[in-house]
Formats: sequence, structure tokens, C-alpha cells
Amino acid sequence: MDSFISWIGGKKALRKKILAQFPQDYDRYIEVFGGAGWMLFAEERKVGLEVYNDIDGDLVNLFKCVKHHPDALQKELEWTFTSRELFFDAKQDISGLTDIQRAAKFYILIKYSFGTDLHSFGARKKDMERAVHYLQDVSHRLRSVVIEHMDFERLLKVYDRPGALFYLDPPYFGVEEYYKAGFSTEDHMRLCDALSRIKGKFILSYNDCDDARELYKDYDIVETDRHDNLTAGSSSRRYHELIIKNY
Repeated sequence: MDSFISWIGGKKALRKKILAQFPQDYDRYIEVFGGAGWMLFAEERKVGLEVYNDIDGDLVNLFKCVKHHPDALQKELEWTFTSRELFFDAKQDISGLTDIQRAAKFYILIKYSFGTDLHSFGARKKDMERAVHYLQDVSHRLRSVVIEHMDFERLLKVYDRPGALFYLDPPYFGVEEYYKAGFSTEDHMRLCDALSRIKGKFILSYNDCDDARELYKDYDIVETDRHDNLTAGSSSRRYHELIIKNY
């Protein structure tokens, strides 16, 4: 199934290629930099445990509300329509709001912003009735998924086992500023160090660059590419990425 939102760096275009690299022998699946959860939604795994994690508190609150309170969230979004005024109203201070109200406003920002930047109005028509109805399917999919809000290093320690599979899609080199939580050069190095010490398996997505290749030179690196969705029209330009594995 599809994710219910788009997100910066989402893996919709690469999910089949990434899934093809998944091992067969794992009994728990942990998505460390969850984002829109495209890999989580891509296939319902018959494993003992599934975990979604993200450091963005608004994103985690949205996932929790969809999982536990889809009816209340749908009610809050019932009369939502494409509107510049509604979009900028959703950008206002959310202090004092309930979790459901916060989730609804954040959902509006995601749906109506240009390129999911959460700041600029996209000025495109959206079928919100269909999107809001889909939240019931998403809630059903998330029913047995544990939703966490941790730093990646702590999460790895908590869920690491010999039978664990971690999928990681961190902010890419050179575009870290697009993420609210940020990501530093030290974080890239800290991630590589943390992964070198796990007992389980990991599969990691990165942009194809010298920094990523040097950090992970001791691992299996699979080259892949996708259409560059930042180019206009029928451009055939390809964006090159890496799938990195420790197995």
C-alpha cells in the first residue's frame, strides 16, 4: 500500500529496488528515519515486531493519531478543502491545541505545501475527501506497529538483536538543512559508528557521493538511480543513489 503522506526524501520511487535487497531471515523490522514510511507501507511483513521511528515530534504525533484515533482525526479534517487561508492558518502557533488538532494542522501543511516544504502553499487541487478516507486503511496497517520518537543511536541500542533488520534513510549529504531536526557531519559519522556495532542487519539509503562512499567503503554498496523529480517536464536526468548493506 502507499503512504498517506509525502515527505522530503521519500522512497516511493525506489521502494521496489530497495525491497529487492531485503534479506529473508529477519524477525523484527525497524525503520529508523521513518519520514513518510514508504518502505514500511510497501509490504506488510510477517515478523514479530515492526517499529516506526522519527525525531520529528509533529510527524510522530501525526502517525500516533492516525493509528489510535483515526475517527477523531477524520472528524477534525471533515470540511478541509484546498484553500490558501486554511494552509496559512495551519502554520499558526499550535500551543494549547490537542494532539488531534495538532495532527490535523500538520496534515494540512503536508498536503498543501509545495514539495512538502511545510512553508509555501502549493496551489494545486487535492482530493482531500479521498485522502481523509484513506486514513482508516492506514490505521489498520499501523495497528501492530510500535511508534517511537528517539535519536537513532538510542533506537539502535534498544531494538538491536541478531534477527533485527534496520532500514535507514537519513538526511542526505548536502541537503541536511531541509530537515527541521537538522543533521550534522558528526551525525553522519556517529551513524556509521553506531551501525558498525550492531548485531543485526542494516540496509541504508544515501545519495551517491564521495562522503557516503568513503564512510561505508567496508560494506556492500549497490548503485541505483531514479528519475530526478526536481527537473521539469520530460527531462531524462537521473538521480544516483546508493543502497548500503552489512550482509
